[in-house]
Amino acid sequence: MTKTNALRLITQAGIPHRTASYDFDEHDLSGAKAAAAIGMPPEQVFKTLVARGDKTGVVVFCIPVLCTLDLKKAAKVSGNKKVEMVHMNELLPLTGYIRGGCSPIGMKKTYPTFIDETAELFDEIAVSAGARGQQILLAPGDLINYVPMTSCDLTE
Repeated sequence: MTKTNALRLITQAGIPHRTASYDFDEHDLSGAKAAAAIGMPPEQVFKTLVARGDKTGVVVFCIPVLCTLDLKKAAKVSGNKKVEMVHMNELLPLTGYIRGGCSPIGMKKTYPTFIDETAELFDEIAVSAGARGQQILLAPGDLINYVPMTSCDLTE
């Protein structure tokens, strides 16, 4: 497993975690495939989405891989009237990560970050480790406190 920035930061912070790696298909970077590949239920595997709010600028949302971000809920919790997803070509310059390997941990800048409240139903969740085919598995409370994130209802 490649030592990514996200993994280095979590390790340096002394946060208990495990890692999982898997072979990924460049043409199918779906979270469902990632969940199946690491043997976790998809409701415990979270994808990281980057959006732009009309008032706050860049905001980050982590939701279960099979769910869809509710843009109205996202706007409301982030203090915006409207949010829209950033274009794929903006992801690397904004976060330091690429599509399919975007982690909420260790982005280039600290952005307001929100996680779907369902994360707190589990002892362990998975988020991208910052590279395609790599996941960090950790307690949701540890992730929420480290990033930091706000837990709320984000999905349709």
